[in-house]
Amino acid sequence: MNDLQKYQFKCTLTFGDIYGQIIVWLIVIFISLATALALWSSDRQIYALATVGLILVLSLPFLLFAFVTTLLNHIQMAPLEEESTSKKRRQPPESQQKPATSAG
Repeated sequence: MNDLQKYQFKCTLTFGDIYGQIIVWLIVIFISLATALALWSSDRQIYALATVGLILVLSLPFLLFAFVTTLLNHIQMAPLEEESTSKKRRQPPESQQKPATSAG
């Protein structure tokens, strides 16, 4: 576990990296809605709703896979220099508590 302190984790993901994926999924949603409108009639309403649901359910795993793989590809592990890791070991961790003051 001590070896993890020798590395710096950095996420370099930007909005531009996933922008294309969002646009493609919005296109898929609009195509499914257009399909639903084309199928909408008094006899085929259930088919229209089933088509939209099926397209959304089938596209969500692919969207999730694309987001997760893009995120994992933008995580960098960089080794820290020996001086900075030894300095961190010597310094006690900073306390988040505020010192008590007297009310008087």
